[in-house]
Amino acid sequence: MKLRVDIRGTLRGRERPFHLEVAFATSARSLVLSGPSGAGKSLTLRAVAGLLRPEAGCIQLGERTFFDSATGLHLPPQAREVGHLFQDYALFPHLTAAENVAFSFSRTWRRPSRAALAQALPWLDRLGLGGFAAAHPGQLSGGQRQRVALARALAAKPRLLLLDEPFSALDHRMRDRLRLELKDLAAQENLPLVVVSHDPGDAEAFGEHLVELEEGRVVSEETYRA
Repeated sequence: MKLRVDIRGTLRGRERPFHLEVAFATSARSLVLSGPSGAGKSLTLRAVAGLLRPEAGCIQLGERTFFDSATGLHLPPQAREVGHLFQDYALFPHLTAAENVAFSFSRTWRRPSRAALAQALPWLDRLGLGGFAAAHPGQLSGGQRQRVALARALAAKPRLLLLDEPFSALDHRMRDRLRLELKDLAAQENLPLVVVSHDPGDAEAFGEHLVELEEGRVVSEETYRA
């Protein structure tokens, strides 16, 4: 499924304006956005997810257009069917692991229903967390929290999964293990990935298409596997 991103915009920060001008297109199953801190990687990811509205350009996934400044189209995040795994995992601390995953089904700020919880449990089992359904995020390790967040993202059946520095908080052993698990899950679900990372290990694992950013612009682009 082809992803096309061609966006421009100036963001007003506390220190100075930041100009984002990013354009790339890929049909690869996984793409890595790399570059130093402050390069615009996470901002690009947020634009694809619909959490940030560029000033100009377009974003398309397959035959669907998410954003088009020429026509004024800007689909809200919930209409894009895009999963987003945040760097800090963004789990609700007052909810259990099962309730966090069930949030994908409930689509409400209320506590998930029994039916939603029943749908969540198989996803936890699939990621090896069946015995932690009643645990809260504060009771879980970093790797376990990452799996809960991944289960929540996958449970929504997204058409594209965005991952922002997904393994940065984990030790090297856990990183290698979860990289393999994520690749296997993505292949099973036929789910394309966009991974933001400055870790060479992530680029090696997921970089079928590699786009490097600096100062809000693409400075290099390579395709290793189509």
